[in-house]
Amino acid sequence: MEPAWRQGGRGRGRGRGKSGGGLPQAVGIVGEPEAGAAGDNRHGRGSSGSGWSSSSSSSDWSRSQSEPSNELSSLKKFEEIRKANQAAAQRFANEDTSSEEEGEEDFEGQQGKIVATTFTAYSSHIGEDSSRELERTKQYLNDAFQSGAQTCLICIASVKRNQAIWSCFRCYCIFHISCIQKWAKDSIFLVSSVLDDDFGRKYHPWPCPKCRHPYEQSQTPTRYYCYCGKVEDPPPDPWLVPHSCGQVCDKGFKPLCGHKCLLLCHPGPCPPCPKMVAITCYCKKAKPVSRRCSAKGWSCQQPCNQLLTCGQHKCENPCHTGNCPECPRVSRQRCLCGKETAERLCARPQWQCEKVCGRTLSCGNHTCEQVCHHGTCGNCPRSGYRACPCGKSKSALPCTEDIPTCGDTCDKPLACGLHRCSMRCHRGPCETCRQEVEKQCRCGKHSKVLPCHKEYLCETKCIKLRDCQRHQCKRKCCSGNCPPCDQNCGRTLGCRNHKCPSACHRGACYPCPETIEMKCNCGATVLVVPCGRERTTKPPRCKELCRQPPTCHHVNREKHRCHFGSCPPCKQPCQKKLAKCTHLCPATCHDEVLVKQANSRQPAGPWEQRSEPTFIRTAVPCPPCLTPIPMACLGKHEVSLLPCHAIGPYSCSRPCGRLLACLNHKCAKECHVVAVIDEDDKEKAGKECQICEEGCSKPRPSGCIHPCTLPCHDGACPPCSQMIRMKCHCKITNLYVECTKMTTADAETKIVLNSCKNQCPKQLSCGHRCKAICHPGDCPQSCNQKVKIKCPCKRIKKEILCSVVTEEKVLVECDEVCQEMKQKASEMKEAEEKAALEKERLKQQVELEAFEKRLKGRRKKNKRRDTTETKETAWQKYRKYLMIPGCGIVLAMIAFYLLQLN
Repeated sequence: MEPAWRQGGRGRGRGRGKSGGGLPQAVGIVGEPEAGAAGDNRHGRGSSGSGWSSSSSSSDWSRSQSEPSNELSSLKKFEEIRKANQAAAQRFANEDTSSEEEGEEDFEGQQGKIVATTFTAYSSHIGEDSSRELERTKQYLNDAFQSGAQTCLICIASVKRNQAIWSCFRCYCIFHISCIQKWAKDSIFLVSSVLDDDFGRKYHPWPCPKCRHPYEQSQTPTRYYCYCGKVEDPPPDPWLVPHSCGQVCDKGFKPLCGHKCLLLCHPGPCPPCPKMVAITCYCKKAKPVSRRCSAKGWSCQQPCNQLLTCGQHKCENPCHTGNCPECPRVSRQRCLCGKETAERLCARPQWQCEKVCGRTLSCGNHTCEQVCHHGTCGNCPRSGYRACPCGKSKSALPCTEDIPTCGDTCDKPLACGLHRCSMRCHRGPCETCRQEVEKQCRCGKHSKVLPCHKEYLCETKCIKLRDCQRHQCKRKCCSGNCPPCDQNCGRTLGCRNHKCPSACHRGACYPCPETIEMKCNCGATVLVVPCGRERTTKPPRCKELCRQPPTCHHVNREKHRCHFGSCPPCKQPCQKKLAKCTHLCPATCHDEVLVKQANSRQPAGPWEQRSEPTFIRTAVPCPPCLTPIPMACLGKHEVSLLPCHAIGPYSCSRPCGRLLACLNHKCAKECHVVAVIDEDDKEKAGKECQICEEGCSKPRPSGCIHPCTLPCHDGACPPCSQMIRMKCHCKITNLYVECTKMTTADAETKIVLNSCKNQCPKQLSCGHRCKAICHPGDCPQSCNQKVKIKCPCKRIKKEILCSVVTEEKVLVECDEVCQEMKQKASEMKEAEEKAALEKERLKQQVELEAFEKRLKGRRKKNKRRDTTETKETAWQKYRKYLMIPGCGIVLAMIAFYLLQLN
């Protein structure tokens, strides 16, 4: 017997033959079938190491004989265990599913019995048929049994059978009675202001949390009743609808018809009235017929023929409900005063033409000022006793005279309501009250003397909090009765999907009144839950078949129930036509196969762990086709059998052996494709064959020094296409010409080929560049370029050909104008020299006088200084008057001379 610590261990290879949990015995050895099988057969333990050590004493020959039999037995056992595991897993799944379906069927059957019992009295009157309103009532009853459908929108909690509830009379939504009482109290407090004078005495309504239907304060629920209101605190009964008393509803149908509901106490609206009554049509012409009370109105489709409001025509519509429409006909009708005529609807004969009446009144002095009217115009408004403007005196005067003022004080109350008019009796409105009084602002913090008609508002802002207790009033000169907060609350509700739409308020926001429909994947089963509960509520289970279209290429998918997520993989045969052949794929559908996708991102270092690979569903290509098909080699040397996926041209590794184009050698390339040009001669080489690599030995044309570049070939050699480098006639540019052009050209063509097509760079004897294109020999000496020649004074210039100038030596002589200009220039030069000499003389005289004064020294102060007067000459006296015109004349002559030169 083994020790306790060895019996309790379940290490590697131990206890793999024992059962674990609810699965079969063979589940544990799927991972290592050979080791477990060998251990069980030899020693009863799952250790492969012990089995190997026990058999190590046997010889090599016996071990080699036993290995094939052991491998076969291990594979057989592994296959048996795998089948047993699959059968056990399938049986376990079927039992679980069948138990859940049986529970659901039991619950649905019980629910259906309760609903059928509720509609027993109603079905006896209408039979098995049901209208849209009846289906709506059945939906309310079914929701009462759904988990999570009956939810209080205030506390967002499920409504249980044993909890007190209250149902809205309009939308039939169910709430906890404690929640609706708190809702009503808070709603009334938020509507009423604490600063109102009637706070606590004014009765404000409170709304339903869902439909906002207003309820009075007296309608606030205080006790728990059933749906029909007959039984207080109804006991929970598992065979009745939750919160129902089980009695007949007896509520009046809507619209009121005098009958009462025949259903048992139920939630939601009452169905339409099922009673049968005898009633005639809308126009009362047909005989009474039996119809259901909820749809008792009917039309006989005969013309109505009732007299319309115009009193002339009859209603032409078929039998209808309510009053007849207006007459649709048009006729010409006169206005009230009878001055104009127009086409108008027959149903509206009276109309005004918007002209003043203008008839003379009974007084004979005035005319009627009323707009187009019917009947008499009445008496003159200025006849009889009339009062003065202030109303203190009355007098009877003719209508042509105005009532004079009485001269008394007006004394009418002014618009302020505190003072009276102090003016004498006057016509027209009284003036604005300008009496100055001390006024206090609205908030009572400041006062000021102002005219009575002006209102005094200070600039002080109110710092009190509004009723929301979050924002300040900030209204200028507030009286203390701060208005309610006009900002939106905007806080996120408990559902986390919507924001509070109410005005800014105190305390927590009310729950979201919205509801959300949770649907199954196909949308056939719907579950309505309050907004915010969709995160915790499981989606409804649907019994319909999955309607999702197949994602593979098959037309129909294997039948299974509606579900979320992707459908199970298709197990039908592929049967696709393979791309390279016409055979069908025999493998299982492989349009959606889980493929391991490794992460291509490299870790930044050894501290960063490599992420796990992901699996993606993708289409896997069909396996290659293995059908053998005969195929010839590329060179048509032999025929072999190849798999269908590998079918195609192949090389048999033999030499080609076709005769080359040179007609001297055969193709030595390995077996290859050859395009047959001549079907009669199949041994002739094609374009794909090799070219003969022997050199060409044929003679070259005269003048060509290049050998033939082609290998051995048939026929004449091609013209030489190599380029020859040579100098042009100018000996400057290198030219490249094909050898064949130079050897086949005549003398004139060679001159053209040797030219670089540029201007000749040589200079002529005159010094100009040759104008001819690159040419051989000497340049022509006749220069045709024009040159400019000037006279000696450079005033006259002419353009003459260079060849004429060099041959005839043409000179340009000065004319009379040039001589006059020379003479004037010489005279001006002499005058300038004389003026310079005179200036120099005067300068020397001034320096001499200054020198003599320095030699005499200082004289005594009491002595009288001798003064020497020098008499000015005529040039010194008038030189500034003569220099200005002289300079102008000189500048003019210079300008004229320059213009002549240009």
